[in-house]
Amino acid sequence: MAFWDVPGVKAGVLTGDGAWNLYKFCKENSFAIPAFNCTSTSSINAVLEAGKKLNRPVTIQFSEGGAAFFAGKGLPNEKGKLQASILGAVCGAHYVRQVAPAYGIPVFVHSDHCAKKLLPWFDGM
Repeated sequence: MAFWDVPGVKAGVLTGDGAWNLYKFCKENSFAIPAFNCTSTSSINAVLEAGKKLNRPVTIQFSEGGAAFFAGKGLPNEKGKLQASILGAVCGAHYVRQVAPAYGIPVFVHSDHCAKKLLPWFDGM
């Protein structure tokens, strides 16, 4: 069985049962889906293009620091508010949701590891 045969798997961002089913399929078949920290539409597009070329699912990942670059380092990002990091992660996720189906591959969107000190960023998303 190919990953395309997994129930709920489709081109675009996977959520819910489709995402869970694909993760289980990966575990059962001893392979992983790579995750790439992205900081711009260019880095997102590069990951999606590679996934399309290889016909493989990918994970687009946003870190607190990388997400600030997505929104622009000119925005305030002081501790407690993290405006640039929150806006960057949310806008990046929206961008991925819009363009991923066009690349014809399954895509996960993920937040990078979140230390306790970064919980305001995670809660803000």
